[in-house]
Amino acid sequence: MTPSETTQRKLRTGPWGMALLHTRYSAFVMPFFLSIIMTCVISLVSTLRSAGPAPGFLPLWLGSWALSWVIAFPTLLVVLPVVRKVTFIFVQMPHEAEPH
Repeated sequence: MTPSETTQRKLRTGPWGMALLHTRYSAFVMPFFLSIIMTCVISLVSTLRSAGPAPGFLPLWLGSWALSWVIAFPTLLVVLPVVRKVTFIFVQMPHEAEPH
């Protein structure tokens, strides 16, 4: 590619027209979304089980979710690399598989 082609190339955009993040941020983006989804579901189930679908449920659940997410996201950032290493102890990787 010539320098003029490089400067003319547009960045891909994601949702809402925002430029996509660089690959190096995936170690933070994946745990970010995973923690949001998991804490949302778990806090919903837990809050429904303890309080039931009573008046005032939504603020109670959102408060529970916010507290659990504040704990879960940093925990995932620390624990995920360890879980990957433990997983590789038990899972055969494609490059290790014997040819047929």
